[in-house]
Amino acid sequence: MHTQDPNPCRVIGVLDDGIASLSPTALALLRSADMLIGGARTLALLEREFKPGAMRHDLTGKLKEVPEWVRSARADNLSCVVLATGDPLCHGIAPYLAQHLCVEALDILPNLSTLQLACARIGLAWQDARIVSVHARDAGEWQRGSVPGHGLYALAQAARQHARLLVLTSPDNSPDRIARLLLAEGLGDDFLMAVAENLLQPEERVLAELTPQQAAGMRFAALNVVLLWRVTPAAQPVRFGLADAEFAQRQPEKGLITKQEVRAVSLARLQLRADSVVWDIGAGSGSVGLEAARLCPQGHVYATEKNEADFAIAGQNHAAFGVSNYSLYLGKAPEGLDAWPDPDAVFIGGSGGELAGLIAGVIARLRPRGTLVMNFVTLENLATATATLQALKGVEWDVLQLQAARSKPILHMHRMAAENPVWIVCARRAEAKVAADE
Repeated sequence: MHTQDPNPCRVIGVLDDGIASLSPTALALLRSADMLIGGARTLALLEREFKPGAMRHDLTGKLKEVPEWVRSARADNLSCVVLATGDPLCHGIAPYLAQHLCVEALDILPNLSTLQLACARIGLAWQDARIVSVHARDAGEWQRGSVPGHGLYALAQAARQHARLLVLTSPDNSPDRIARLLLAEGLGDDFLMAVAENLLQPEERVLAELTPQQAAGMRFAALNVVLLWRVTPAAQPVRFGLADAEFAQRQPEKGLITKQEVRAVSLARLQLRADSVVWDIGAGSGSVGLEAARLCPQGHVYATEKNEADFAIAGQNHAAFGVSNYSLYLGKAPEGLDAWPDPDAVFIGGSGGELAGLIAGVIARLRPRGTLVMNFVTLENLATATATLQALKGVEWDVLQLQAARSKPILHMHRMAAENPVWIVCARRAEAKVAADE
């Protein structure tokens, strides 16, 4: 049962038309408050309504201090109001306050979200839209293959998975930058944009049905929100088990690709989850890592390849594959792995002569329940791998030999042509099993 505190902190949503956006109840609470907390712009917008002697705190750059200000006011039995923008529960301050105080200590009076207003301006239904905030620190322009720390990463992923997007922007992550992201991801012809600037202010402007090509070269007011909607049907690609011919391969010299049958078993043994962090070491054509990226839409794949020709082919496959959660690097492992986050799954398709050290390093970095899968076609590499795993303490491992044969036409009949045998070595740390047995 929810019990209301006798002196809760009121969290009031405000829009840019000031008191016109407030209900009579919200306005009365604002006018009687002993302490008012808000951003500089919101405080200035409403300061004429504050009662004489009311304390005010500008939370700009001081978010971590707000809970203590609220506690102090409540301890002194003062009425406290936090002024938020729009709906305080939609990428607003209310969840943060609930986490650091308690829900019972808050009384939330929401307003319309600026996203709702923008949708109303152009008549866009928003009940099935995905809300994305890029109101983060400036991480620069989006580049294909950017990692999850980039301020536009969540938007790049959402654009692959949703037909309608409502975007809370920032001065750095602006509509033109968002348009350039869509172009970089090959989605320029798939979406239209609307930009709503300075909503509920005299200089309000709504630009509807912009193409990303148009918006990429424009400049916009600092206060804006962006609406994106798909105008072409989304592709529904095969997620798992693509034919080898679906991948570009180095020609005329035969490039490296993990064949379909081996790739399918290797991906199955990786035990991927929707949010897995995956390493693909010795990416070759990129086939394993790119299929893994489709299987882990909330995760990310980090791939490395030392051969420049194969690196170029893997990049070509990445460009054609329609994923935004894949980063490809040119280099020889283990160089560069220190900069990657700890993995849930690691695939080694090529070792470059550093196999023993690479295995030990990967096992040490695996997250709980993580799995290492390796493919070998030579007895020597298989021997090195099994000897290394045997010497490591607390590691479970097994070996699977896989040999497929594919039918080939011969006259008016068919024969079976054998593929080279491949050893699939799987390893994991044993802690999870030990814990389960206790």
